Amino acid sequence: MIIKLKHPHPPRPPRFPNQSSPSLHSTMRTPPLLTFLFFFFFFLVIYLFSLSFTAANATTLLSQHFREAPQFYNSPDCPSLIEEDNDDDDDASEEDSNGSYICSDLAVHVAMTLDTAYIRGSVAAILSVLQHSSCPQNVVFHFVASASSNASLLRATISTTFPYLRFQVYSFDDSAVAGLISTSIRSALDCPLNYARSYLANILPLCVRRVVYLDSDLVLVDDIAKLAATPLGDSSVLAAPEYCNANFTTYFTPTFWSNPSLSLTFANRKACYFNTGVMVIDLERWRAGDYTSKIEDWMELQKRMRIYELGSLPPFLLVFAGNIVAVDHRWNQHGLGGDNFRGLCRDLHPGPVSLLHWSGKGKPWARLDANRPCPLDALWAPYDLLQTPFSLDS
Repeated sequence: MIIKLKHPHPPRPPRFPNQSSPSLHSTMRTPPLLTFLFFFFFFLVIYLFSLSFTAANATTLLSQHFREAPQFYNSPDCPSLIEEDNDDDDDASEEDSNGSYICSDLAVHVAMTLDTAYIRGSVAAILSVLQHSSCPQNVVFHFVASASSNASLLRATISTTFPYLRFQVYSFDDSAVAGLISTSIRSALDCPLNYARSYLANILPLCVRRVVYLDSDLVLVDDIAKLAATPLGDSSVLAAPEYCNANFTTYFTPTFWSNPSLSLTFANRKACYFNTGVMVIDLERWRAGDYTSKIEDWMELQKRMRIYELGSLPPFLLVFAGNIVAVDHRWNQHGLGGDNFRGLCRDLHPGPVSLLHWSGKGKPWARLDANRPCPLDALWAPYDLLQTPFSLDS
């Protein structure tokens, strides 16, 4: 027998004239006040997060106090930058707030990046340059800091640590390169400021014709004027120590080498690996050849197809390898920070030493703080000006 139910569903309420069925839009409508509060608190959280991130960087910098470095003086035979006539340099009036030395051809121009994470290394590098220079008052530093950093705090740190230093701080727009960066094998290599070396010709005043670029994880034990005076010949744009014994193919992926149009990039070039942490650059030739655009072209290709794994180095190799002036290996005893994964201790390469470079994952200040230093970290320690709670001013 089948039983039929008259009302299988609950009865509907009566509908009055001119009453329409409630639409999904009307039932889901959010009161305007709630919408406003939602977006208000959403953007407030983002704003507070950005403030906390900036404050964390500032706190890191403020927690590092450095001893004042001694003043270093020129030897008697050094030329005087003050007496040099720079009336022909149009850029001097805009860029130079401290003197005509910014555009001086007699100065040794040194470019470095500046940030809170590596400020301790930068201070040690600056001290080593001054201490071993025969004309320290003729060394002019050009510091490039991220536009998102606290540049005034970084500038104050350098000024108080080196009261007599001739320097300028320039702002680097992170957005100019952020969209071109591909992830690499180590996150530190993906920092936009790590790519600032590709934009020096655009950042520094046009009157600066030649510059020595230095990473922040190194110290010099020789006169930087010798490196700066490296002859670049009639057409070379940069000079750096080359390492032709290194396996050059490992710096690019199989995708690169299996593509004939890409692998032919190095045809008729004796391409060798060189480390971009120490370079002598002719900025006039760089600008004339628009080499920043050439580097960006390779970075754009990397976004479409994976042709390398190592940060800012491979684009330099693609553009310049085989076409640089080779500098003696003594000017970049690199790799002292170990590899990019474990940062194990390493020994010096055979031969004389003018510059020690802790490229790689391990940094001497971090290993010293952790009480796990490598033997060669003892060579960096004398240049460390960090003021610890237990240190005594001499």
